[in-house]
Amino acid sequence: MSTQRLNRLTPYMFVAPAGVVMILALFYPIGYMIWGSFRDWDPSQSLSETEFVGLANYAKLLVDPAFHTSFWVTLVFAFTVVTVEMILGVGLALLLDRNIRGMSVLRTMFILPMMIAPVVVGLVWRYMFHQTYGTFNRFLEAVGLPTVDWLGQNPLLSVIIADIWQWTPFIFILSLAALQSLPRSALEAARIDGASSWQQIIHIKLPLMMPVLIVTMLLRLIDAFKVLEVILVLTGGGPGLSTEILALRIARTAREFRELGEAAAMSNYLLMLLMVLTLGMFAFTRWQEARARRAKFAQAAEEG
Repeated sequence: MSTQRLNRLTPYMFVAPAGVVMILALFYPIGYMIWGSFRDWDPSQSLSETEFVGLANYAKLLVDPAFHTSFWVTLVFAFTVVTVEMILGVGLALLLDRNIRGMSVLRTMFILPMMIAPVVVGLVWRYMFHQTYGTFNRFLEAVGLPTVDWLGQNPLLSVIIADIWQWTPFIFILSLAALQSLPRSALEAARIDGASSWQQIIHIKLPLMMPVLIVTMLLRLIDAFKVLEVILVLTGGGPGLSTEILALRIARTAREFRELGEAAAMSNYLLMLLMVLTLGMFAFTRWQEARARRAKFAQAAEEG
């Protein structure tokens, strides 16, 4: 083998061990799940003993009302919590991006909910939402208002509130990091030109933060589609199917209904949805970057 060819292959030889580990740890389980979705698979059977049913599991889900309900609940839950968390997280980052006494302690306090285990979060909010001795209903009684059966009448709203409380700090800490990494020269120039604080936020800070915000929103959106522990502890997916998101539906289908092939097909539907969202987000980012480059070139041409 020539020296030139060996030099070309050397980088691939260094990457090869990591590639093998990735294939074994990532792609093999995904392939196993995809293949299992085409089988009539019971937990008592190994995959080789199952019957091949083709797209029957996927077709069954398309006409399953329970799957449709879980899918819709998942969409409502995920997009609601991510939207509210992005607004609150970015807003808090803009508010706390100041050098004043005690600010470091306040920032630390804001990220504490993110450090708590989801099961504990579910238990805490379950007691707070309790109809008899919960914190919210005691407050309502104290101000003379009727109590509310939070987990019975507003179960999805209750789950959304608990998730927002836990994961807004995730948006906050990444947004704050993005804010503190902004070029101070641009902010100083805007301040010298007489831009108000609001104008600096709209025209300088948010546009410069956008790449980080898009990645942050994507990460949080993917995670919101897979929330399980908090909902399981708070409502168990009920009443009825009102808070049963796809992750919980998949777990029940595999564990209680013993339909591993159908659960795998459901997981693949969720995987395809997340892939579409991810590709759409990256396409939007590329489009935004291309538009910014065109605007920069146009401005340079005008000045030239």
